[in-house]
Amino acid sequence: MKQISSLLIAVALLLLCGGCRQESEEVKATTREKAEQGDAEAQFKFGGMYYFGDGVPQDKVEAAKWFREAAEQELAEAQFNLGLMYEEGQGVLRNYKESVKWIRKAAEQGHAKAQCYLGVMYYNGESVPQDYVEAEKWFSRAAVEHAEAQYWLGKVHLRGKASTQNVVEAYAWYLLAKANGNEKASKEVSSLETYFTVQNRTKLIEKGQALAAELQRLIEERKENPKPSVESP
Repeated sequence: MKQISSLLIAVALLLLCGGCRQESEEVKATTREKAEQGDAEAQFKFGGMYYFGDGVPQDKVEAAKWFREAAEQELAEAQFNLGLMYEEGQGVLRNYKESVKWIRKAAEQGHAKAQCYLGVMYYNGESVPQDYVEAEKWFSRAAVEHAEAQYWLGKVHLRGKASTQNVVEAYAWYLLAKANGNEKASKEVSSLETYFTVQNRTKLIEKGQALAAELQRLIEERKENPKPSVESP
């Protein structure tokens, strides 16, 4: 997942920096000062400056150092990014055990991207033993706010196509992911609608749509009263 993790690091840092490349020298100096004083958010942002070479020489080793400072203060975003850097060997020696450790720490704090990423690792058996039950657990936790996790829950339910119910549940999760902007889910929705037999297509589509609406209701409910996961009713 090397290319994916590189993209995730870049996106996470850009979101945090809010366009930090355009910030003034005064703001950058303030960030450095706060980071050196132990402010976790500033440490993460300062790590991002080194990651991109923004106002400082690009230095992945320094980036990883500051991410670690923030990660050790339990900043989930820093934990996730440090885990990705260990996976790729960016600024640190590649170490899959350390990668999983930091990504898991972020996931356990409720970081949706980390939860989904950890789920993918379990689903594919990358850096951890392949475990579909564990994968579904982490996808379910992330599904409250992460369309990518909703897409992967569709894949989990569809795996093996063991029953009509599994296919309907997969279809419902794909519908939900599609509604929340996941482009890959759009193709899966079309594929399943083609897969449904002519005799049952209308009935199964209606069942899937009803289930997707119920899942959306559960998600909204969990947002108001957070719980560990969202499961099919």
